[in-house]
Amino acid sequence: MKSFKLKSILVVLFLSISIVSCSNDDDEKPVVPNVKAALVTEIKGPATGKVNDELSYEVTFVVDNACGEFDKISEVTIGAVKGLQVIAKYPSEVCIQQVPDPKKTVYKFKATAKGTYDIKFKKSETEFLTQKVVIE
Repeated sequence: MKSFKLKSILVVLFLSISIVSCSNDDDEKPVVPNVKAALVTEIKGPATGKVNDELSYEVTFVVDNACGEFDKISEVTIGAVKGLQVIAKYPSEVCIQQVPDPKKTVYKFKATAKGTYDIKFKKSETEFLTQKVVIE
């Protein structure tokens, strides 16, 4: 009888420990930042270049709050006109710094043929900011 009591207590103790030691912290989802288009306020860079030379343009954009950061540059269409837009990412938690400073990124452009090119970045919901470059 003592052996049965001891085995019962050990089984109950083992089950209690295994239930308590299991945790569900593996179920936590990774933090995915929110992304949103940012509006461009300025494009600075060369007005001329040569075929197959990489040109760098400094693009200034405005984010919604001070926690916003550059994520990527993507294509966008306004009406029938194609151009580029800056995508900003925001952390999923609340940002206590509300006054944003303009942010900057570099856009690289490389032309494979001579001609005049328009580099267009979205500056509002209805228009682009354009930088002309002549490739010789």
